[in-house]
Amino acid sequence: MTETSDLSIQQTWPLPSNPKPIVIIGAGGIVNDAHLPAYQKAGFPVAGIFDIDRAKGEATAKRFGIPNVFDSLEQASATQGVVFDVAVPASATLAILEALPTGATVLIQKPMGDNLAMARDIRDLCHRKDLAAAINHQLRFSPYVLAAKSLIDQGEIGDLHAMEVRLTAYTPWHLWTFLENVPRLEIQYHSIHYLDLIRSFFGEPRGVYCRTLKHPDSPNLASVRTMGMLEYGDSKMVGITINHSHAYGSRHQESFIKWEGTGGAIKTTMGLLMNYPKGEPDRFEYCIQQDRQEPIWKPLELEGTWFPDAFIGTMSNLQRFVMGEDDELHTSVDDAYRTMAVVEACHLSSTSGGTPITD
Repeated sequence: MTETSDLSIQQTWPLPSNPKPIVIIGAGGIVNDAHLPAYQKAGFPVAGIFDIDRAKGEATAKRFGIPNVFDSLEQASATQGVVFDVAVPASATLAILEALPTGATVLIQKPMGDNLAMARDIRDLCHRKDLAAAINHQLRFSPYVLAAKSLIDQGEIGDLHAMEVRLTAYTPWHLWTFLENVPRLEIQYHSIHYLDLIRSFFGEPRGVYCRTLKHPDSPNLASVRTMGMLEYGDSKMVGITINHSHAYGSRHQESFIKWEGTGGAIKTTMGLLMNYPKGEPDRFEYCIQQDRQEPIWKPLELEGTWFPDAFIGTMSNLQRFVMGEDDELHTSVDDAYRTMAVVEACHLSSTSGGTPITD
């Protein structure tokens, strides 16, 4: 193992050497809170924006100094030499992709449709139109995840055998009014991040055990709590425990990812999700246990956070891939389709019920 003082821990994704201008489709909260702050921070040029509510598009353009507000999707999609950033409700994604030119480069906000069938249609359309397309599974590119992956890939915590994601917090779902009408909520719009992240570390699971639940204080929402375990054999423990309804102050809120290996462990606090949307500070600690000595946990100072820094990473990887600077498009539609397959399996597991107890 490397001496901890000599470790090289990556926290950022390389930027494209010559970034293409970006045309944004959609001017909702995620665009204003994450996409555009990320592009400003990275210095990515934004050529224009379109939203079906022109007033929203104009307000966003004014806030971020975007030179063009397009009158129609057709006008926006006619822009040449750009990357299209599609950030709309999942049900609208397919129609927008149909309107984009053949061979376009496009980053699509997750989830990849409302269900696996829609995800399959999106994947097949992208293939048919030869789109260089990625899904914005940006948690993979957050500073603390890149740091954890850097340590794990260098073998610093040994063989990875466990990963846990736990959230106990209060999420103000009323900020996203369209979610009251979706048939699948918690996994489809939130825990999909963690399922995708788990796949990026462990690969494809053999199966899932899952239950996703409503809460009596949120009768209009499909589900706000989830427990799940992904099957990777007899020696790997991988799962999520998610509760968005802990409305009892910050004292016992939790929001973390923990990785354990045969020679150490890593734990990071995702501060964004506590006291949302204000958030709390992120934290990152790691333990490299050498020669069975007493475990010592060390902190790592983080260079950024999930919002907006991770959104720089997804756009960078896409642009670098189409320019030949990255060998792999990490959140391609083909890879994201596999995440949607895990999401689908979680919902099927939840509706199938538990094993009956016999006398």
